Amino acid sequence: MDMDNAASILAGTILTGLAIIIAVITVVVINNIISKYWKPVKWVKYDNLPPRFVSQEELDRISPSFDLEKSPVNGNKG
Repeated sequence: MDMDNAASILAGTILTGLAIIIAVITVVVINNIISKYWKPVKWVKYDNLPPRFVSQEELDRISPSFDLEKSPVNGNKG
């Protein structure tokens, strides 16, 4: 294989990849345009639920990961 063939294969591979990417984007755009009649494609799935805060009962069930009184952060070694 000489340099001309290698360059042609590389260029063909890059152009084929770009063509596939453009085709997928086009299908997604068309799908979203006709979403009134068809289910739209959603890349990011999220929900708009309000934040949930932990209750005191749930806090009581969680065992502490370390004792703050014996923690080296507070200056105590033990």
